Amino acid sequence: MKVLVQRVSRAEVRVDGETKASIAGGVLVLLGVERGDNEDHARWYARRLTTLKFFASPTGEPWRRSLAEVGGAVLLVSQFTLPARTRKGRRPSFDPAAPPEQGRRLYEVFAEALEAEGVEVATGVFGAMMQVELVNEGPVTFLLDGPT
Repeated sequence: MKVLVQRVSRAEVRVDGETKASIAGGVLVLLGVERGDNEDHARWYARRLTTLKFFASPTGEPWRRSLAEVGGAVLLVSQFTLPARTRKGRRPSFDPAAPPEQGRRLYEVFAEALEAEGVEVATGVFGAMMQVELVNEGPVTFLLDGPT
């Protein structure tokens, strides 16, 4: 899995000009599911995301509080292009990306696991062409390291 996390003061997803989901503060997560990923991976990343300390303390000390501790929300957007390979040729290869049915299932498992951790989750529309708007705070952006 590729899990790109951006700390935001607000974020929104639109499809065909219509707002489908938005959050006031927390993180925008772009999730790319790869072949070979499974439900355990999705749950591991969800736990990691909710416990990683990348928010400031009430006194302004950086890197002191987690998403769960600040009560932040997640705007989750499927992003099959994240696993793309770009090393060869002039076009990206999407071979590493999971097939749509696997991607959708693990996207849903990831969202459910976040909710089980007590985090509010808003989602984009899986497989749709979306317009994503955000205000990145910091800016703070991480590509989460995996369990292995």
